[in-house]
Amino acid sequence: MAYDFVNTPIGWLKIHANDDGIIAIDFDAEPEAVDHGNTLTKRCKQQLTEYFAGTREHFDLPLAAEGTTFQRAVWQALVCIPFGTTCAYQDIADTIGKPKAVRAVGAANGSNPIPIIVPCHRVIGRDGSLIGFGGGLDKKEWLLKHEGALLV
Repeated sequence: MAYDFVNTPIGWLKIHANDDGIIAIDFDAEPEAVDHGNTLTKRCKQQLTEYFAGTREHFDLPLAAEGTTFQRAVWQALVCIPFGTTCAYQDIADTIGKPKAVRAVGAANGSNPIPIIVPCHRVIGRDGSLIGFGGGLDKKEWLLKHEGALLV
């Protein structure tokens, strides 16, 4: 297991990777002076830096998050939400062919281990409200403003 840290406008992030891909990103990380990164964590760090600088809208990284078949389907749908847009939980449920599974979609969204890259922050309430985000609603709001999806 390799890990690296990146300082961003929303705080330090910790990037976790195995040999297959990125497996997690943690918010509010405490950076370490010792380097435990690998080529993959370095690529991720660079792409996150570009994203926060406003020069990257899409990530090109192998992802290897562990989850149920249903969770992985939700996370795959999240990756397809275009930069600068939002959608509702119902939209994700419809996309994966489970229109009655809105609550389960919310739970899978909330358990997304790779925020930002798997953009769970782009999912909002049907009424446009900012609801639920593991990093905190302040970070969700910042990310949506950064992408131009929230003009408040």
